[in-house]
Amino acid sequence: MGFFDDETDFVIPIDGRVEAIAKVKGQGKYSAEYKVDNLCHGVLVTSEIPSGTIKSINLDLARQSDGILDIISHLKKPNVPGFANEAKIKESKFGLPVFHTDKIYFKGQPIALVIAETLEEATYAASLVKVEYTTAPFEVDFNKAKNSVELKPAGKERGDEKSWSSSPFSVDQQYGIAAEIHNPMEMHATIADWYADDKLRLYDKNQGVNSVQKMFAGLFDIPVDNIQVISEFVGGGFGSGLKVWPHALAAILGAKQVKRPLKLMLTRPQMFHSVGYRPASWQRIKIGATQDGKVTGVLHQAKNGCAIYDPFSDGITRVTRLIYQFDNLKTENAVVPLNLSAPTWMRGPGDCTGDFAVESAMDELSYQLKIDPVQLRYKNLASEKNPETGLPWSTNYLKEAIEKGSKMIGWNLRQANPGSISEGDWKIGYGMAVGMWNAGRNKASAGIKMMKDGNVVLQTAMTDIGTGTGTGMVNIMHERSGISRNKIKIELGNSDLPAAGNQGGSTGLSSISGAVAAVSDALKLKIAEYASATNQNFKNALATDIILSDSGVSLQKQGDNFLSYQDVFTKNNLNVIEVEASSEAGEEKKKFSFCSSAAHFCKVKVNTKTGKVVVDKMVVVVDGGKIVNQKPAANQISGAAVGGIGMALMEKMSVDDKLGSIIANDLAGYHFPVNADAPIIEVAFINKPDLNLNPSGAKGLGEVGIIGAAPALANAIYNATGKRFRNLPITPDQFF
Repeated sequence: MGFFDDETDFVIPIDGRVEAIAKVKGQGKYSAEYKVDNLCHGVLVTSEIPSGTIKSINLDLARQSDGILDIISHLKKPNVPGFANEAKIKESKFGLPVFHTDKIYFKGQPIALVIAETLEEATYAASLVKVEYTTAPFEVDFNKAKNSVELKPAGKERGDEKSWSSSPFSVDQQYGIAAEIHNPMEMHATIADWYADDKLRLYDKNQGVNSVQKMFAGLFDIPVDNIQVISEFVGGGFGSGLKVWPHALAAILGAKQVKRPLKLMLTRPQMFHSVGYRPASWQRIKIGATQDGKVTGVLHQAKNGCAIYDPFSDGITRVTRLIYQFDNLKTENAVVPLNLSAPTWMRGPGDCTGDFAVESAMDELSYQLKIDPVQLRYKNLASEKNPETGLPWSTNYLKEAIEKGSKMIGWNLRQANPGSISEGDWKIGYGMAVGMWNAGRNKASAGIKMMKDGNVVLQTAMTDIGTGTGTGMVNIMHERSGISRNKIKIELGNSDLPAAGNQGGSTGLSSISGAVAAVSDALKLKIAEYASATNQNFKNALATDIILSDSGVSLQKQGDNFLSYQDVFTKNNLNVIEVEASSEAGEEKKKFSFCSSAAHFCKVKVNTKTGKVVVDKMVVVVDGGKIVNQKPAANQISGAAVGGIGMALMEKMSVDDKLGSIIANDLAGYHFPVNADAPIIEVAFINKPDLNLNPSGAKGLGEVGIIGAAPALANAIYNATGKRFRNLPITPDQFF
């Protein structure tokens, strides 16, 4: 299985995506598209109340419907050893023990699975299931419930709050952000196939096949290798695929019950309460400063919504400890349990939310001090050391990114007095903010298979969720080995391949790049070992001395020593050469701190009569280390910035506090940015490698494109109108 089905698909443009042709030709299969023999279909029945217990379930009419195979619920389901008791459920960290409780935690909770021959038959039968409930009080209003939870310390306090509480200049404000839904284009789906009593194959939409594999191996108490998880193509994740969700377990249980492969695909409305969301949040920022703009201290408090059964904390105050040299800092947070489904990490999790408050407060402070917002950042950036750990940054070019971004946006045209620039009914304003993310690297493995003709297959279990990871892997192997890009095939997103971590948290390429470099070197050494049977010069050669081409191997330090792959394979009686290697962070993580960062600048127009906000220009300059592939990297940043536009101006999960229902749970009612809402995002990169992080020098990009986008827009709106908005989204009605 791979991205290429025939030789005509082998031509890869130097800056093109390796999976592009497969996607365009419809050869790339997403999780719901695999053809499996004897497949049946499952449809979820979900709770109609937000809190209480199931009193009874009447299945009589549903069972009489055509095509019905079975119905599972808490009254009848296969055994899950990992849910044997409350202690095991907690230990599993699965969250919602679907079909293993009669308790109702939120409206839309899965309570039964109807299984039928066809999707249509299952859908109809599901509508005939009748459930009686015993209702209980519930709470879905975050702003109301947040007042009843107490804040707790989040991280070690720096300095002393008393030493700066009477600073001559200060900001003390509260900020709020509505919950947001991931809404990837592809709905989540799972095909579960128990092809033996204790062997399971899953085609599942997720961002980490090995995590899914380990979760279900633990729940069903079977060896990890007995479970194969395939997620080769993913139509958007944004964090929704980082957890293992109840629908996947439901599909597995359904398949086990009827002893047939089963497909379960969520509907768009079900996506709103089935695969997480960015939780609603409240923040307070208190910040003090001297006349010259030096910040004397910061208090950052935060609360985020969570499910009653899953105390998820978004880590909102984390970013405050990262960007600036705040010598006096205190952070506190709390979670607010609600009768809603579980939130999860959403692009730039926690840091994106916290950055809105911090960067808005910094902007407010700049106007108080009458200091340019850019200059205020310069005065306070922690450019040399990580203020949290004290370790020196391996690389940190945020200041350079700010300098470049200010020139690209035309910051010199900005007027310090809000509302100074008008064009007819439009007010013009400029805003900026910065974002940062801890650049990480996890253990990852990769494998290579080489054939006699010099074609190679590069493999890893890591999934490419559209970020261009596969393309980056090809480019890294080409640079490391010398083999042409069009000789390299990619296979990924399959747990049978060499193990790797999740594609999330901006760690994907950073982690796998080390494995690709290591396995490329392993291939060189293996070929040299075989070549030494013909030419002793290859014996004990170093990887750096070995040169691979499309047709053979040679040594840099020797004269006429070229050997064709054909000769090497024939001499050693080989059909294929296989190597595998792993890579992970080493001692460098004890010596340095690592970060990716971005500077966001924007120009907005605000209509004085309608309150309509038009994003006229948006610039994002990123320090993401070496850019392995320009186009996918720029796509990552522009897509993230558009997500920031949605966060700032339109995205909001609305909940009926009387019924506990999510309102407008579809793509017509939930507003998010489309092409008409965004300009062409101007993206630039510092493009300086961080070779302490990994051999490629690439740092993560996925998060920093959105961290800072929303506050930059809010700050620009203030510069245009003089109206300060501290709650997102900023909608036209709020201007009047």
